Amino acid sequence: MRIVKKSSTAICTFSTYISFLLSEPKNATCTRLSNILGISHDSINRFLQREDYNQKDLFDQVKSKIALEGGTLSVDDSVIDKPYSNPNKTELIDYFLSGKHKKTVKGINLVTLYYTDINQVCVPVNFRLVEKLSGKTKNDYFLDMLHEVLLWGLKPLGITGDSWYSSLNNLKFMKNHELSFMFAIKNNRLVSLEKGTYIQIQHLDIPNDAGLSVYLKGFGFVKIFKKIFKDEYRYYILHCPQTDELNRLVYDDFKRIHDKHWNIERFHRAVKQVCNIERFQVRTTEAIKNHVFCAICAFVKLELMRVQNQISNWYEIQKNLFNDVIRAFIQEDSINESYVT
Repeated sequence: MRIVKKSSTAICTFSTYISFLLSEPKNATCTRLSNILGISHDSINRFLQREDYNQKDLFDQVKSKIALEGGTLSVDDSVIDKPYSNPNKTELIDYFLSGKHKKTVKGINLVTLYYTDINQVCVPVNFRLVEKLSGKTKNDYFLDMLHEVLLWGLKPLGITGDSWYSSLNNLKFMKNHELSFMFAIKNNRLVSLEKGTYIQIQHLDIPNDAGLSVYLKGFGFVKIFKKIFKDEYRYYILHCPQTDELNRLVYDDFKRIHDKHWNIERFHRAVKQVCNIERFQVRTTEAIKNHVFCAICAFVKLELMRVQNQISNWYEIQKNLFNDVIRAFIQEDSINESYVT
């Protein structure tokens, strides 16, 4: 964690807030925490307003826990649902296309870089909250974050992402940095099997096992694989700096890489379900950013506990936290029922 510039006398601290996010099953608000601890609501609000956590703080927290070289770095985004919030009163809340809801919804758009190291330790290493007023696209955020983690010392073996992030600009950036990658790609992208003749990917005859080596228009040589998803084909391109290595790739290699990319989907689901990233009632940009940072760090805590075999999965703590309370209630209620009958 970053060096604290000045000592604090605040009752609500980083570790206190994270523990609250991991333990509160439904109502992760400042008022709720103040009632639980018997402290002032303003103490928690001041913590969220006062701190200035940033993405480098997250990387510094996880870098000693992961193998920095040889892992898979994945990019994806997710909408933090805020259906009852007023965009006119909260800067970060806007309307974004949601993969979960299959439509545009009101919320906050979180873009994440998620790293799976060679030991299968999986943690977020960088993130952004989309600010439409900044004029930046999600692709701009992706390149900013990728550039940062490379400067910070991460040396991934490959990068993965969905078709939203497979723009030529992104692909060329990774190629120039000699990075291997696997990205989903739209079925109408143009490729060439012979010089001067281009065809849409969806019209190719792609062998299931070996894939197909083609020239992607405006980029260079890639290998295409296809995968059935919900009764239709999805297409993926793989690229390696070494041509010989690219030619040797087969479907099993693609599947292994694709399975690692799925880890970021699992992260976005877990950080919503057990880290309370969506359940806040603060409005200022600073407070929201600090809440999101703490929720992401709460997930990191769960993952490190899993790696150390303290828990078997991310959902175990919240699932078992109230077992004794529920058991006692059932037993006492059964006793009371016996008196009635």
